[in-house]
Amino acid sequence: MRTLAIFAVLALAACASTTPPKTVPTESLAANAKADAKPAAPPVDENDPRVVLKRHFEGETPMMADLSELCDGIGGRVTGSPAAARAVKWAAEKLRTIGVDEVRTESFRMPFLWLPDRAEATATAPESFAIPTVASPGTASMPAAVEAPLLDAGHGTAEDFAKLGARAKGAFVLIHTDETKTFEELFAEYMRSPGIVAEATKARVAGLVLQSTRPRGLLYEHPLSIGRTPLALTSVMIAREHAERLGRLAGRSQVRLRVKVINRVGPSYESQNVIGEVRGSEKPDEVVLLGAHLDSWGLGTGAEDNGINSALVLDVARAFHQLGLKPRRTVRFALFMGEEQGMRGSTGYVERHRAEMPNHTAALVFDIGSGHTTGFFLNGREELRGPVTKALSIFPEIAADAHPADALDGTDNWAFLLSGVPNLVAMQDPAPYLPDYHAQSDVVDRVNAKEAKRNAALAAATIWWLANTNDTLPKQQNRAEVDALLVQTKLVDQMKAFDQWHDWEQRIIGFPAGENRPSP
Repeated sequence: MRTLAIFAVLALAACASTTPPKTVPTESLAANAKADAKPAAPPVDENDPRVVLKRHFEGETPMMADLSELCDGIGGRVTGSPAAARAVKWAAEKLRTIGVDEVRTESFRMPFLWLPDRAEATATAPESFAIPTVASPGTASMPAAVEAPLLDAGHGTAEDFAKLGARAKGAFVLIHTDETKTFEELFAEYMRSPGIVAEATKARVAGLVLQSTRPRGLLYEHPLSIGRTPLALTSVMIAREHAERLGRLAGRSQVRLRVKVINRVGPSYESQNVIGEVRGSEKPDEVVLLGAHLDSWGLGTGAEDNGINSALVLDVARAFHQLGLKPRRTVRFALFMGEEQGMRGSTGYVERHRAEMPNHTAALVFDIGSGHTTGFFLNGREELRGPVTKALSIFPEIAADAHPADALDGTDNWAFLLSGVPNLVAMQDPAPYLPDYHAQSDVVDRVNAKEAKRNAALAAATIWWLANTNDTLPKQQNRAEVDALLVQTKLVDQMKAFDQWHDWEQRIIGFPAGENRPSP
């Protein structure tokens, strides 16, 4: 359809260039211009706090300096690592320096520890050459080097493994992928993983060798387990180009691979979220939350995912304090850890605050880097469309008027959605984000500072409006309503693929939050 539309535009342009212009009387032009004139935009109320916030973010703010401190100074922040602990301490100190009313850290349980240490791969036959590699998060170690045949398992389907038969036992298997260029393709990559793991486990392979979905030698960390237990299977990722070379070699001779992987895998442990808040002047028990995840993977420095939006949350908190804004409802600023391992920090937050969930007016999450925000995902809550449209009425130039009803599973809105809390996720242009997703190249240089500032203005104005409006806002849904939402938004199959459905059915996650949560 897009191609047809482009051809149509080109055709119209061609017609315009070859058709002689018509002669139109001057008085007709004037009449047409008058008829076509759009009504003047309503005057801007410069005292509207949303306008004040917008003007604030048009000037200089410390957001990019904060990002550099976090990503250059601390680096990648895998939950459970010393860097993650430093990031928590840094963020809490930032909020204290900003001067919000209250700052605290809140603990939550991570189901298991997984930290990468070292991954090595070498082809030993028919030629010897080193292969840069990275361990797949959530997978097992191989501390003693293992040398075994490498077999080409195509795309890792059941049919592909059936063709290998008994030869797959004890061998490394190479899994080919398509290059990822869109969110739909990234989503498909996640949806394929459980099937590949199941087939590899059944075949009792020595380990998986995954082809990177990014070109030009780029490696990234693609988690294969976001459940409550690590996998017993070893898996590594190699560059697209090395995978293609190995595939060609395997097509004409026997390929052997030597692999050594050392990951630090441990039992359940405590991590911490960072919370700051500006207390509401009239309705302090009602909460509007702005959140982003503070953790990242460790190949790059986690700038686009999600350092820039952690800096955004801090900058909005700073703006509220510097401008002396006193919201009617409490505004809570949350920096979550453990998002990359299955939204663990935000789930822990909802469990800790489950008695407050009926008083959470809305949760607003940013997690798509520094891409231009074009609206908000309503996450199945159509009744949010009106309030969001009103909140963004001062931003016509940002074109933030597209609010799809789609519901998202994969970022820190998820626990709020399952607990019935109205929740929004910024819908952002993925162009600055996707190429560097979880990759070595996710560094400060890749961030679009101009768009990040606009996003901060948008977030601040939306949060302010939700915290101050007298309009009736959507209420917390009950369990039956959330069940219906999951069906309506077609999330059930995705939850089953992500090993979440059992926990929902057993009330381990969701409404009521953490009711049957298992002991660590």
